[in-house]
Amino acid sequence: MNNIKITFYLFLLSAAPLFAQQKITLEEIWTGAFRTSSMDELQALKNTNHYTVLNTDRRAGAAQIDLYDFATLQKVTTLIDSKNHQELQRGIDSYTFSPDEKKLLIATNSEPIYRHSFVADFFVYDIAGKKLTSLANEKVQEPTFSADNSKVAYAYKNNLYVKDLASGKVTQITQDGSVNAVINGITDWVYEEEFAFVRAYDWNAAGDKIAFIRFDETDVPQFTMEYYNQGLYPQPYTFKYPKAGEENSKVSLHIYDVKNNTTKKIDLSAFNPYYLPRIKWTNNAQTLSVQVMNRHQNNLDLVFVDANSGVATGILNETDKAYIDITDNLTFLNDNSFIWTSEKNGYNHIYHYGSNGKLIKQVTSGNWEVTAYYGFDKTSGNIFYQSVENGSINRDVYRIGINGKNKVRLTPQTGTNNATFSPKFDYFINSYASAATPVSYALHSSKDGRLVKEILDNKAVLEKLKPYNLPKKEFTVIKTDKGHELNAWIIKPADFDPSKKYPLFMYQYSGPGSQQVNNDWNGYDDYWFMMLAQQGYIIACVDGRGTGFKGAEFKKVTYKQLGKYEVEDQIDAAKVLGGYDYIDESRIGIFGWSYGGFMSSNCLLKGNDVFKMAIAVAPVTNWRFYDTVYTERYMQTPQENPSGYDENSPINHVKKLKGAYLLVHGSADDNVHLQNTMLMVEALVQANKQFDWAIYPDKNHGIYGGATRLQLYTKMTNFIKENL
Repeated sequence: MNNIKITFYLFLLSAAPLFAQQKITLEEIWTGAFRTSSMDELQALKNTNHYTVLNTDRRAGAAQIDLYDFATLQKVTTLIDSKNHQELQRGIDSYTFSPDEKKLLIATNSEPIYRHSFVADFFVYDIAGKKLTSLANEKVQEPTFSADNSKVAYAYKNNLYVKDLASGKVTQITQDGSVNAVINGITDWVYEEEFAFVRAYDWNAAGDKIAFIRFDETDVPQFTMEYYNQGLYPQPYTFKYPKAGEENSKVSLHIYDVKNNTTKKIDLSAFNPYYLPRIKWTNNAQTLSVQVMNRHQNNLDLVFVDANSGVATGILNETDKAYIDITDNLTFLNDNSFIWTSEKNGYNHIYHYGSNGKLIKQVTSGNWEVTAYYGFDKTSGNIFYQSVENGSINRDVYRIGINGKNKVRLTPQTGTNNATFSPKFDYFINSYASAATPVSYALHSSKDGRLVKEILDNKAVLEKLKPYNLPKKEFTVIKTDKGHELNAWIIKPADFDPSKKYPLFMYQYSGPGSQQVNNDWNGYDDYWFMMLAQQGYIIACVDGRGTGFKGAEFKKVTYKQLGKYEVEDQIDAAKVLGGYDYIDESRIGIFGWSYGGFMSSNCLLKGNDVFKMAIAVAPVTNWRFYDTVYTERYMQTPQENPSGYDENSPINHVKKLKGAYLLVHGSADDNVHLQNTMLMVEALVQANKQFDWAIYPDKNHGIYGGATRLQLYTKMTNFIKENL
């Protein structure tokens, strides 16, 4: 009997981990223990019914580009394996096909510049001949094939070059590029960050002309950061950064004739060309489209330029009482009519215009937003797109006739769906995820959405997470006392007891058009929030007014007053949540990064009777310190709107600080400068306010590298435990 008891006791001890909740750790989060598998660099070919994926062996440091058949999903061949080429010993970072898909441009040894830009060693790979050839003797930027596949253009040290692949001859097509003075064919810092593109040049469909934007940065004020590195003396890094109200680059449009080796400057003076946020050749090889905006970004002209005569003709004009967002959705059809997206009727929708700019048809309509445009199938006459028709926190894929009829939802599972279509639009690879399901990939029919075959899932991640018994993300709508209905999610401890009182930790970003309350799988922060829930906290996220995908009115209410209504909503939401029986209203904290850090700072100051603590990472503390394009889009200039800038900047409210405040910044943040935190610190000191802060040397806006994230999140976790 005693032996039986002992045996049973030992069994219970050995089985205990199976029944107890395993605790998630920061080390697991930041070493990628819960990383999902994906189809990296998935690209659909245009000429054959195939797609490619970059398959990487991280341990071996090798990569290969594999070709698959869309219809069968079977691997056809490996196009290139880095193990077979000494030049690619550090792997493959990215790749692009030539128009005939017989060659590849392969990037390796990439070095980042800013958020999107980088230089790399590029190679041209002949697929049939299996020959790898260096594009240039130095690291270059943004190479692209000509339409006839015979040449490659690229940027090097602010100038543009063209290489003839047959002869190897390189022609320098601009001469005046100079650091912090003139940039040809590559965007300046503020265009890259706020208009979200780097390559400011484009080949035409005949391969005989290149259009490019020239940036004259001469009058743009300079900003200098110190890099501490490991040397005896810090090294200064100086670049052009236009802060709100200051001078921007003077931009001009040029067209280079490859055959004649001549360049023509295009006169756009009739269209108030303060910004040129997009250029794109139409299907007519001698007609270029350019989007032209005023400084307030509330007047947009689509202009067609005759490449031979240089004559510019206005095709479409759009205005807005607040601002207009730039997209990459402009698509030219065979007859040079075009697809355009706009929120001019209050929600972002698809429009079909003739080549003369006259509206043919508003293709989609309703009180919901189109979130992605995938393409047009000329055979069936169908347009394919993604939208939030199934709720603003979800994404689904649809097809609809270009006449606006016969709409079909192609993705049956509720969550976040994103499609990559085959060349003939007969199939699509759908990536699907939800808050309960990690990302999976499957082949579907474009006709009716029918599942053809599963490709990849992450069930192994779900199995790995089972012992942790992680809490679920609950989606809800919070109605504030002012009557505003706001999307939210809440994470409660897995062993939640409604009779207890829990501290509340709120997270948000809140920037214009953004979204944090979305039905998608976990990111790194989500695992951190779940770790905190395991330790007895309730976590909530609320998307207030100003965030996206609920219509223009909801988004643009913050115009000229960034931070006013967003902060009101976070404070009001905290009051609603604090009124729940199971939340301790005296223990509410808030956290955010970048715009979210600006918000968490303001919430702690303006809501000092609601919030007990706040963490602000890389925050804007004074809108006068941030860049022109972003800040003026939403606020106009500080000269025009001084009260909007000053009344909503945390630095002007430091005397209101009561709670615990942790301020974090990277010293090499080229986006939100360390200046924001240093002057916030000085204001707090002069107001005799106590606070905590941390500076991460040589780290940019993302504050990462080595053990940095682990240390940062350990610091933030400790701060929460000590103050909430």
